[in-house]
Amino acid sequence: MSNDFIPPKVETCEELDNHPAEFKEAIIKLVRSHAVNELYGARVFDEPAISLAPTPYAKWLTCRVAMEEYGHHVRFKELGEKLNIPYEQMTPEGKNPLSIFEFPLKTWEEFCVIKLLADLAEILQVEDLLECTFLPLKNVAKMTMPEEKFHAKFGEDFTTEIIKTEKGKKEIQDAINHYFPMLPAFFGRPNSKNNAIYRKWGIKKRKNEEMLEDYLNITHKLVVEKLSLELPKIH
Repeated sequence: MSNDFIPPKVETCEELDNHPAEFKEAIIKLVRSHAVNELYGARVFDEPAISLAPTPYAKWLTCRVAMEEYGHHVRFKELGEKLNIPYEQMTPEGKNPLSIFEFPLKTWEEFCVIKLLADLAEILQVEDLLECTFLPLKNVAKMTMPEEKFHAKFGEDFTTEIIKTEKGKKEIQDAINHYFPMLPAFFGRPNSKNNAIYRKWGIKKRKNEEMLEDYLNITHKLVVEKLSLELPKIH
């Protein structure tokens, strides 16, 4: 296609069938990925964290986070069903989740770091979808974004409280040191063919490398400049 190709805006799932298969396949791949990872993250991080939360207030907010993360799966799953994706393909049993979910959650401090760092990464991913040419996906992103921002703020608020003690600061720093190096993989490989297709059809705006660069700048400002903690070097 020429450089002046303008991707079409598609208002319904049915209308998507009138466009090239590459466009629909890209949408299906992205919807499946979100459905799988939202469900798996809720299972391995958010729901288990309820029992780790130290106070009734913390448990209450963690319940809300878990509920919303499961809700994100439901939204993407419902969109996937309209695209005729079999439900088993939108679960971790049908498609491997991201490697960041292999982190063995053991403590409340680790969960707060996960919310602090991973949900900032998710915000960047959802940001691109807010301008998606496939309007049903754009609408799901619009519903999801305020909740993702709440989850990131949850992580920041509880982390800020924990690091007021030397013991808490050490536990948070240890969690950052272990978890942060896993997060660049969240953005995918540089020069990704899938990402090039997403950008070609206006599903996403940024390259994987650009989103990662944005993420590293944001996390440096938050973790190093605002919280006075350290970020380990990544390779």
